[in-house]
Amino acid sequence: MAVRQPADTGIDNGASGVATRRFYDTTSAVWMVKVFPGEFFVTAKADEVLVTVLGSCVSACIRDQRRGIGGMNHFMLPHSHAGNWAGDLQSTRFGNFAMEKLINELMKAGCSRDSLEIKVFGGGNVTDSQNAIGTENSEFIMRYLEAEGLRCVAQDLGGQLPRRIHYYPATGKVVRRLLGTGESSAVAREETEYVSRLSSRTMAGEIQLFND
Repeated sequence: MAVRQPADTGIDNGASGVATRRFYDTTSAVWMVKVFPGEFFVTAKADEVLVTVLGSCVSACIRDQRRGIGGMNHFMLPHSHAGNWAGDLQSTRFGNFAMEKLINELMKAGCSRDSLEIKVFGGGNVTDSQNAIGTENSEFIMRYLEAEGLRCVAQDLGGQLPRRIHYYPATGKVVRRLLGTGESSAVAREETEYVSRLSSRTMAGEIQLFND
């Protein structure tokens, strides 16, 4: 059973792209925060779990091992059309900006760059597109981490199936479940529609990868 409550995270939710879908799961006795495409979330609370569904998208789960503060992002494409690392279109839909935003917010929350534990997930080629967006996202995230001198302690990238991720920032625990072909079709359809809207820059509304 899930009980919805207003978000109260201790983190500045005024920043663009911060996830706001938060509910209490009475079965697990934890607060769950859904991180949708183009969003991120940082928490210092031990009873908050970050949840997302990934098709070709990639999420980085990053925490400070000593402080127990962590966060997750969810990006759709590696970078904006200009291709620069800083991002000419500062949107967390793009991997370059999504990574910088998440890491910067962690630093602002008191994390130390030297203590960051990084795990990355997603990048499945679940759509029929020949562009292999999932592969591009997977390659991007590993290049980014190498370029920034950040060590990845765990990864689950590629393949053809979408994933559901539950991330526990306080401990670093990740529960990953591969979704079946039926769910894969739904995720692929939603991602295709999202990419179409993103390409035309008519972002009217957010896609829903979860059923409440």
